Amino acid sequence: MRKYPMTPEGHTKLKAALRQLIEVERPTIVKAIEEARAHGDLSENAEYDSAKEKQGMIEARIRDYEAKLALAEVIDPSTLSGDRVMFGAHVTLEDVDTDEVVTYQLVGSEESDIKAGRISIEAPIGRALLGKEVDDEVVIQVPRGRRTLVITDVEYK
Repeated sequence: MRKYPMTPEGHTKLKAALRQLIEVERPTIVKAIEEARAHGDLSENAEYDSAKEKQGMIEARIRDYEAKLALAEVIDPSTLSGDRVMFGAHVTLEDVDTDEVVTYQLVGSEESDIKAGRISIEAPIGRALLGKEVDDEVVIQVPRGRRTLVITDVEYK
């Protein structure tokens, strides 16, 4: 059975998103369906069709979040250490060609947010970094071609 690694912060956010769906969005859409049903003929009722479709999407998200939480493997990066890149690591990389320096944290797919510097361990760059150490070179295929990056630091915080 597949586990979903996530940080404590990611686990908390996913639980909050599930609670929002169950306690706010689900009752709201049920009310919208009742109101649309009260308008009469359901066969030509666009409000009813739209509300039922939205209800289906909400229920699917609820099932997805519940499954991921049930299979969650919460890993606190602050309890980890070492020079090897693992889940939760903050990895500083330097581009060999441009000298550009970036830092990413490796997280689970539910928490990834490239703008916030969090990349999924399942993304190509995340997979390429796993198991590497400081001073290792990593070649990444990106839309603009290949980039060669050197790991300059690995931190767990």
